[in-house]
Amino acid sequence: MNSVCVYCGSAFGRDPAYLAAATATGVAIAGARLTLVYGGARVGLMGAVADAALASGGRVVGVMPRDLVEREIAHPGLSELHVVNSMHERKWRMAELADAFLTLPGGAGALEEMFEQWTWAQLGFHAKPSGFLDVGGYFRPLREMIARMVDADFLAPAYADMLIYAAEPGEALEAFARYTPPAPKWGGPPARDSD
Repeated sequence: MNSVCVYCGSAFGRDPAYLAAATATGVAIAGARLTLVYGGARVGLMGAVADAALASGGRVVGVMPRDLVEREIAHPGLSELHVVNSMHERKWRMAELADAFLTLPGGAGALEEMFEQWTWAQLGFHAKPSGFLDVGGYFRPLREMIARMVDADFLAPAYADMLIYAAEPGEALEAFARYTPPAPKWGGPPARDSD
């Protein structure tokens, strides 16, 4: 594992624990000598995780659609910024650059991005781990909803178990390093990442 993509809010949220977790995540990723891949913004938790990784000597790669760059929300101090033409291209490029996906508290965008990666892993399009930094139980209702999907027979237990829940960034990184993907939903061996 060489890089971790972080999805999180473009706001700070009400609880100061969210900012503390974003900062700790940036420090942990840099400390593990991993590249942080994220959406490229200077605002909210997105900016905080990037600032923390950069301040810790880490490499930070942002990916942002041109129209958002032009609205001046791009982080000015990144190691590398990929400017793309659409949100679809942004998500695809982030997925290409990352070896794992970690979601911190955030809104619809953070969840949408994570769910796409989780779905792609179920289908065998990649074999990369996905997880949540569950700050103060933020993702507890989501975890309960996923358990309900299993109970209702819409989701196999093996695919629910793909998701990693961690209280601390280091715990998530360790779980990512140990991750073994299940077989894809429609048969065949698990995907093998070529990087």
